[in-house]
Amino acid sequence: MTDSNAFGIYMHWPYCARICPYCDFNVYRARGADHAPLLAAIEADLAAHAQRFGRRTAQSLFFGGGTPSLLRGAEIARLIDAASRAFTLAADCEITLEANPEDAALFAEQAASGVNRFSVGVQALDDASLKGLGRRHDAATALRAVEAAAATGQRVSLDLIYAREGQSIEAWREELRRALTLPVEHLSLYQLTIEPETAFARRAARGQLAPPDMDAAAALYEATQDVCDAAGFPAYEISNHARGERARTRHNLIYWQSGDWIGVGPGAHGRVTHEGARVALEAQRRPADYIDAVAEHGVGWIMEARLSPEEAADEVLLMGLRTTEGVSLARVEALRGRALNRDALTWLVAQGLTTHESGRVRLTREGRVLANRIAAELAA
Repeated sequence: MTDSNAFGIYMHWPYCARICPYCDFNVYRARGADHAPLLAAIEADLAAHAQRFGRRTAQSLFFGGGTPSLLRGAEIARLIDAASRAFTLAADCEITLEANPEDAALFAEQAASGVNRFSVGVQALDDASLKGLGRRHDAATALRAVEAAAATGQRVSLDLIYAREGQSIEAWREELRRALTLPVEHLSLYQLTIEPETAFARRAARGQLAPPDMDAAAALYEATQDVCDAAGFPAYEISNHARGERARTRHNLIYWQSGDWIGVGPGAHGRVTHEGARVALEAQRRPADYIDAVAEHGVGWIMEARLSPEEAADEVLLMGLRTTEGVSLARVEALRGRALNRDALTWLVAQGLTTHESGRVRLTREGRVLANRIAAELAA
């Protein structure tokens, strides 16, 4: 059941050894950057958040990026310690590190520093696809990295990208079955999306990239569900699969269930319930600007805005529909101050795209691929 009182901390490490051509995150080439100024700024920003919004107990701490696995264990320990000084970390706090396979030599010291969950960016298990995705590792390195993460004794998730150019359904089935034999408890399986202003978008505009069309991508999605269900890794969110409820990622559930989280680091976003309103936060994007903002103002924010009740309700609806648990109709309508489009809901149920039972709206398997469109119809 949804815990809208959950609280998490997101730390964004923006540096990467190489920028992947499909990536539209706030990332920058590492180029030998000195980590110390950014580490100090993140520490100060954590303290400023606690002063502004109060000391709370965090159920999760997530190192995202960028490539936070570039950080040494001592640097990660420093940031975990800063988080525990500013906030209270729950005794069973989930501490996740997004990790690239080529950083596997650091996994043991990162686990010793406090990381208890590795999210390994495998992305593909064949060398040609990895090259096409602009990844630095090969398939053998990816497999060794998963084993190295598991050898730390901590929880392991892996990411794969599908709907790649030229990918067949049977090839994807075999690749996914192979991934499911690895020592992991969780899979994040993302359909390749051509994001604006990425290298892939420029290639597509020149006719140099042709990923599968919508029908082919939908067929690949269906194959994903079949293979994962058969292996005991059912979806609990549109793109995420877990071997049982305890294997679900606690941090992302905070997002999907519209709990509160703070975001520190360049470009990080946060959502905090404060003084009766939902507050949206965004940090300065460029590392130098973020460091300067913290030095000058004590915080790294470029934006702090109170969401309107309707904006807050729309977020609850859009994010909650992504999960198999669905969303509470009463919660959304109480936030909006008015009803959702009940005619649209009746039609969506009749079409087999949603269910409406026990006060909750859930997407069916067929409806999941239309999640954003369905949310828009309900909110109209």
